[in-house]
Amino acid sequence: MAEGTPHEYSPVSPYLMVDQGNEALEFYKQAFGAEVIETYPWEGRLGHATLRINGGDVMLSGEFPEYYERTGTKSPATLGGTTCTISLAVDDVDKWHARATGAGAQTLREPTNEFYGRMSKVRDPFGHVWSFTGPTLGTPS
Repeated sequence: MAEGTPHEYSPVSPYLMVDQGNEALEFYKQAFGAEVIETYPWEGRLGHATLRINGGDVMLSGEFPEYYERTGTKSPATLGGTTCTISLAVDDVDKWHARATGAGAQTLREPTNEFYGRMSKVRDPFGHVWSFTGPTLGTPS
């Protein structure tokens, strides 16, 4: 999307801070099939991007420690971890999990049937944790 083109945003969107913004864009495209809606560079880094992942918006920025007082956020690399999990409701947990780990995500929890459905959990190379939830396969474990 060109700069200045209006985009109707999701009512609630996670906004991720990463230490390597442009690399994260490429990872999310490969791992989650993300569509890049808009990007705005800032001072040679990724100032802002909006991604469409599985029908929802995820916003993203490279880390700008010098503007911490204005942004109020730090990347998982700076924090040494993240404070939340992004949950994706998907049609096939195993397929999404395999695609994410094939792109470089680390498995935290293998796909497993639970009482609420099938789920798995991964950590992306930038420190954010994602869970995939979907229909149960066979009999719950």
